[in-house]
Amino acid sequence: MTTNDKQRLTLFIHPSIAKHARAQAVVEETTLTTLVEKALIEYLPKETIIKKVDIKIKKKS
Repeated sequence: MTTNDKQRLTLFIHPSIAKHARAQAVVEETTLTTLVEKALIEYLPKETIIKKVDIKIKKKS
């Protein structure tokens, strides 16, 4: 996968989690991006259904 196939994402996480993730990426000889992608794929459900809700606003008379 090239960088053109990816979207930039900014996350704010606890520094100790970031440090642990970077260390694990080194142990696995992979990138932090790949490690996080694998973790999210494992965590997220295979299918997500999003339903549109109609919101009706009553006008004041």
